[in-house]
Amino acid sequence: MVDVFWEKLFTHKLQISIAMVIDIPTLVERYIHSCRRHGVLPNTAILSSLFKAEVKKARSELCSLEIVFDHLKDVDFHPLLDVCMDLDASEIEAVDIHNGSSSALNGEYALSLMRAINQKLRVVDLQDLSFGKDFLRDVSQRGLACQVLTLRSSHFRKLNLMGEFMRIHTLNLDFSSSLSSFREDCFTCMPNLMCLSLCETRITNLWTTVAALLKLPSLVELRFQYWLCCNDAEPNSVLYIGESSVDRTELTDHNLSAEVSLRNLFSLDNGVLNHDVQSMIEDSSDDSEIDFSSHQQDYSLSNIFDGWNGLVDQQYELVSSDTLQDQKGGESGAFTRHVEDVALKYTSHHASPICLEKSYREFMIASLPRLKVLDNLPIRTIDREKATMIYSLQFEYLPYRWKHRESVVSILQKRETKARLINLRTPKRKSSHPSGKSQSFYTRSLSAAKVGSSTWPFLRPISLSGSGLGDEHGGFRPRQFEYHPSDSSLLVFGTLDGEVVVINHENGHIVSYIPSLGAMNNVLGLCWLKRYPSKLIAGSDNGSLRLYDIRHIPERITGIYGGVGSVTFDEFDQLTSVHVNSEDELFLASGYSRNVSLYDIGSGKRLQVFTDMHREHINVVKFANHSPSIFSTSSFDQDVKMWDLRQKPIRPCFTASSSKGNVMVCFSPDDHYLLASAVDNEVRQFLAIDGRLHLSFEIAPTGSSQNFTRSYYLNGRDYIVSGSCDEHVVRICCAQTGRRLRDISLEGKSLGSSMFVQSLRGDPFRDFNMSILAAYMRPSSKSEIVKINLLASSGHGKDDSYWEKSCSSHSMGA
Repeated sequence: MVDVFWEKLFTHKLQISIAMVIDIPTLVERYIHSCRRHGVLPNTAILSSLFKAEVKKARSELCSLEIVFDHLKDVDFHPLLDVCMDLDASEIEAVDIHNGSSSALNGEYALSLMRAINQKLRVVDLQDLSFGKDFLRDVSQRGLACQVLTLRSSHFRKLNLMGEFMRIHTLNLDFSSSLSSFREDCFTCMPNLMCLSLCETRITNLWTTVAALLKLPSLVELRFQYWLCCNDAEPNSVLYIGESSVDRTELTDHNLSAEVSLRNLFSLDNGVLNHDVQSMIEDSSDDSEIDFSSHQQDYSLSNIFDGWNGLVDQQYELVSSDTLQDQKGGESGAFTRHVEDVALKYTSHHASPICLEKSYREFMIASLPRLKVLDNLPIRTIDREKATMIYSLQFEYLPYRWKHRESVVSILQKRETKARLINLRTPKRKSSHPSGKSQSFYTRSLSAAKVGSSTWPFLRPISLSGSGLGDEHGGFRPRQFEYHPSDSSLLVFGTLDGEVVVINHENGHIVSYIPSLGAMNNVLGLCWLKRYPSKLIAGSDNGSLRLYDIRHIPERITGIYGGVGSVTFDEFDQLTSVHVNSEDELFLASGYSRNVSLYDIGSGKRLQVFTDMHREHINVVKFANHSPSIFSTSSFDQDVKMWDLRQKPIRPCFTASSSKGNVMVCFSPDDHYLLASAVDNEVRQFLAIDGRLHLSFEIAPTGSSQNFTRSYYLNGRDYIVSGSCDEHVVRICCAQTGRRLRDISLEGKSLGSSMFVQSLRGDPFRDFNMSILAAYMRPSSKSEIVKINLLASSGHGKDDSYWEKSCSSHSMGA
C-alpha cells in the first residue's frame, strides 16, 4: 500500500509541475470532487481551513493552511491526500499540522499526509500518544520536511534521529517523560536547528547531553526548564521558543504552591513502583529506543526540595550577578531579578532532573559557546565569564588537567621522536626535553586523548549465565566481587545464594565454581591473598568464613561438594566485611555489631575479638596495603577510625568523622589517604597519617537516608569512582582536586528496568577501567557485573543496557 502511495504521489507531482498555479477555490472544488469519488461526505473542518486560508490571502497575510488531525477520521484520508498532492502547485504558502491526544486518524495515514505536503510543511505540532511506535520510528529514520517540530509527550526513550531534518529550526520535546538520553549522533541530521526544548524529560547526564548538543552548529536557544516571570502585573505572559508559543497556563497551576507543583512534576511516590506494574513495563516493549508502556516516573529524589533550593541558589548567583536578591523564606524555586529598578520575580517549572545537577547552568554555558538563551534567560557576557571560572574550578575538561584535546597519533609521534633523540644523545649531553616527558607523561597524555574522545564509554555486562554447571542452574545472582591482585584476567564474585565463582572476565569463562554450603546465604565478604594468589577468603551473612584454594576446586562440580581445598574458621555472626593484611598472615571480619574479630590464616584460629570499637555497627574493615598491622574501620556512628595491632587496639590512632553514617572506607594504593563514603554522596578523603581532612568531594545529595554510597580509587590514587544505591549514575572525580571528570549513566532496555549501584571497583591493571555491580528495581530480576572502559567508545558494543535491583540489604558490605 505504501509503495502504491509513493508511485501515485510521484506521478501526480510530475503532472502538475508544468501546470498553472492552483487557486484555493479550485482546491475546494477538487476536494469536494474527490470526496464524491471516494463516497464520503466532505469534512467541514477541512473546508473551514481552506476558507480561512482564502481569507488570509485576501488580507495579504501569509496564506497558510491548518490541518487538525483531531478533526479527521480514516475515511477522510484519501480525499485530503488528493488535496495535499496539489499543494506544491497551489497558492498555499505553508501548512501547519496539529493534534491533541484524541486523534482517531491512523498513524500511517498521518505520515502519508505530511510526506505529501512536502516542502510547504511548516509546523508539525503533535502528541503522538495515539499514533504508536511505528509512527515515531518512521519519523526518526526518514525525517520530516517541516521547520518546527513539536512532539509533546513523545515516547522516545533514547533519542536517535537519523532521517532528513534539513529545514527544521525548532524542536520541542517537552513532557516526554520516557526520554532519558541521546544517541551519540542523534542531532547530526539537523544542521539548521536553532531552538531546542526538553522540559520535563528524564535527562540527567551533563556530559553526554553536551556531546550530543555540540553536533548542532546553529543552536542558540536551549531549554530544560521554564523560568517564568510570575509578577501579578503580567498574569498571561507567553513563552516563545522559535516560532512556537506556550501559554503559561498550560505549564503551571498558580493556585498550587511551588512545592506541590514540583511533586506533581516528578510524580513521586517514595521512589517505589508496584512490582506488577514494573513487570508489565519491562515486558511491554522490545524496542530500545521507544517506550510505549504506561508508567510512573521512577525518580529516586526522596527529598527533592532541598536539592531544588540548592539549584535556586546556583541560578540566583549566576543569572542576576550583583543585582539579584535571594528571596529567603519565599516560595521554593523563586528568585527576584532587578531590572531598571523594577523587581521581576521568576519561578522555575517543569524542570528536567539535569537542572538539579550541581552547576548545571555554568556547565551548559561553558560547554556550548554559541548558546545565547538558556531556560528562557539570556546569556550575558558576565554570565559566560563566570561560567568559565566555575567550570574550571569544579570540572575537568580532560583527565590530568589537560587543557587541549590531542590526537593519539600526535602523542605517539612525539614519544617516538623523543626516543630517537635519546638514542642519539652522548653521555655528557643533557636532554633537551623537560623532565615531565616521562613514560607516565605519555601514558597520561594517551589517557586524556582517549577519554576525551569517548563521551559515551564502552559498557559491557560480564556473562553470568552459569552454563555448563547443570541444567538446573538458571544463572548467578552476584552480590559482591573483587579483582584478582596479580592476574589481570580474573575476578571472583559471591552470590545471594551462597556461591563463590572465579571467572575470566575477559572471555566470560568460569575458572572455579564453589556451590553454597548449608542454608541459603549472601556472600558479602571476599578477599584474595596476595602472596598466595590462588587462595581467597569468603564470608557470608550467616557467619560462615572459609579459605578456598581455587587450584584444588574443579571448574564443574557434580554431586555434593566435599570441602576439598578449603579451611573453615570460627563464625562471625551477621558478617558484612572481611579483609586480609599485606603479609597474608591475618584477616579481620566485621558485621552488624560493634566488634571486630582477628583470625590467623595459618592456624585457622580466631586470635581475638576487639569489642565496642564503635558506637554502632561496623560495616567495613580494611587493612592497609603495605603495613600489616594497620587497619581502619567505618561505622554508621559517623566515625572512621585508624587502628594499630601493635598497640593492642583499645584506643584508635585517630578518629575522623562524617556528618552521616559511614558506609565504607578504603586506603589509597600507596596508603597515603583514607577514602570514606558516608550515606547520600558524602565522600571525603583523609590523610592516613593523622586523619586530617584532605578533600571533600562535592557530590549533590538526594536527601535520602537510604542512599548508601560507595567509593574506590581508580588509576592508582589519581581518581575516585563513586556510586550510590538510590541512583543510576557513577561519578568519576580527581582525587587531588575533587573536580568532576565524568558521570556515567546506567540505563536499562525499558523504563521499567531502573537500577542502582550496589558495588563497584576500579580495575587495578587498566587505567580508566572499572566494574559496577548493578542491581535492578525489580527483585525478580538478576544483578549484573558491568565492565566500563572510558578509553573506548560505546560503538564497540551493540548493547549497552542492563541492570536489576535485588531485595537484599544493600546497606551491608563494601
